[in-house]
Amino acid sequence: MRRRIVTLTVLAAVLATSLFGLPLGVAVFWYYRTNTTSELERAADAAAVVVSDALAGGRTPRVPAPEAGKMGEVGVYDVAGRLLAGHGPALADGIVRSASSADTDMANGPVGDEQVLAVPVLSGPRVTGVVRASVPQAELTRRIGLTWLAMAGLAIVAVVAAWLVARRIAARLTRPLDRLAAAATQLGEGDFTVRAPRAGITEIDEVGSALDATAARIGDTLDRERAFSAEASHQLRTPLTGLRLQLEAALEAPAQDPYAAIRAGIGSADRLERTIEDLLALSRERREPRAVLDLDAALTELRGTTLLNGRELRVEVVDPQPARASAAAVRQVLAVLLDNAVAHGRGTVTVTARDAGGALAIDVADEGPDLGEADPFTKTATNHGIGLRLARSLAEAEGGRLRLSRPDPPTFTLLLPGVDGTNRHDQP
Repeated sequence: MRRRIVTLTVLAAVLATSLFGLPLGVAVFWYYRTNTTSELERAADAAAVVVSDALAGGRTPRVPAPEAGKMGEVGVYDVAGRLLAGHGPALADGIVRSASSADTDMANGPVGDEQVLAVPVLSGPRVTGVVRASVPQAELTRRIGLTWLAMAGLAIVAVVAAWLVARRIAARLTRPLDRLAAAATQLGEGDFTVRAPRAGITEIDEVGSALDATAARIGDTLDRERAFSAEASHQLRTPLTGLRLQLEAALEAPAQDPYAAIRAGIGSADRLERTIEDLLALSRERREPRAVLDLDAALTELRGTTLLNGRELRVEVVDPQPARASAAAVRQVLAVLLDNAVAHGRGTVTVTARDAGGALAIDVADEGPDLGEADPFTKTATNHGIGLRLARSLAEAEGGRLRLSRPDPPTFTLLLPGVDGTNRHDQP
C-alpha cells in the first residue's frame, strides 16, 4: 500500500507538472521570440535617431555603443546598400533592402544564423539610409534553453517534493494500519485483551473501534463459555453422586432386591442424561422467541425427584402466572437450588410456584439456618457457589432473575417474565 500511494502521488505530480509546464514552455519560446524582436526594434530606432543628422548631411555616421545588458549588434547602411558604420555584412542583405523603401516602417526575419531587423532612416520623405540590428540565433536559443532548463529543474524539484511528501503521508497512513494488522494477529492468536491504538485518522480509528468491540465481544463470549463449562461440570456432580450412593447402598445390602437398586440407578442415569442434554442445549441455544413454559410438566418431574439424606420435598402451586422460558433452563435452575438446599440446608425443602404481579415466581425454601447478610452468589466452588452463579446466569439469559428473597428461612426466588413480556423484579 505504501508503494502504491507513493507511486500514484508521483504520477499525479508528473502529470500536473507536464500539463502546466508544456504550455508554459511554448509560451516561453514565443515570449523570447517576441522580446528579441522588440529589443532589436528599440536598438534600431535608437540608432536611427542618432545617425539621422549625419546621413542627411552626407557625413559618415557614428553608431552608439550598445547599452549594457542589451543583446544585438547595429550597422548603418546607405541607400546603395553599403555598410557605413557598425557591424554587419559589407553589402546589404534582403532584410536591409526591404527596409530601404520609404513605404516600409520595418523589416525583420532570419538571415543565416542571425535574427535581423532593419528600419529606414528618413529625412522628410526621403530615405537617407537603413539601420540594421541583429542577434545570433544561438543567443536566442541559449536564452530559451536556459529558461527551459530552469523550468525542468523546478519540475524535478516539485516531483521530488511530492515524492517526499507522499512517503511521509504513506508512512503516516500505513503505520496505524500495520498496528491494526498486528492487533488483529494477536486477536487471532487468542489475546482478546488487545486494543488497537488510535491514529487520529477518523476512518482508521473507526476500524480500530470495531476491532476493539469485536475483541471484547469474543473475549466475553469465551469467558462465558469457560465459566459455563466449569459450572456445568459442577451440575453433573449431583446426579453422579446420587447414582454412586445408590450403587454403594445396594452393595452394602446384598440381601435386598437388586432390581430395586437397578431401577433406582436407571432413574439416576436418566436424570444425568437429561442434565447433560439440557446443558448442551443451553450452551448451543440461540436467542429466539421463547415458548410458553409447561409449568405442570416441570413440577411433575420435580415431584419425582428423590432428595438425598432422606429429606422431604414439597411442591406447591398457588395460582401461577403463565411464563415464557426455556424448560431446560428452568429445570437446571431448580436442580441447582435443590442441590444447594440439600447441601447447605436442613429439613423439608419446599418449592412454591406463584403469581408475582405479571411474572411467574418459583420459591425454593428449606429450614436451614439464617444466611444473614452474606451473598450466596459470591461463594467459591468449595461451598457450591459456582452452581448458584450458573443458575443466576441461566435465569438472566431467559430474561428473568434469581435472588435470595429471604435469608431466614433461606428462600431463593426464580422470577420469569409473564406471557405478556412483563417481569416485575421488585415483587417479593
